[in-house]
Amino acid sequence: MLDENLARIRAHRNNIHRYRRLLKTRLSQLERQFIERRLAEERSALDDLAATTFPVGFRAAETPAGAMGMAQ
Repeated sequence: MLDENLARIRAHRNNIHRYRRLLKTRLSQLERQFIERRLAEERSALDDLAATTFPVGFRAAETPAGAMGMAQ
């Protein structure tokens, strides 16, 4: 399951890079709107998949400098 999700994440990232490259080229307004919409969809899908694949978020704890043995 993890391998499948990692492959999907890679596919979304590749698509995002492809759409970014396409946006740097000459496009009609219709083409540009389509690619921008697809780019937004890919980013959303990547965010959702990453959140379900790696559900634990790490946050740095607020610790005083002295607690870590550092000079103030």
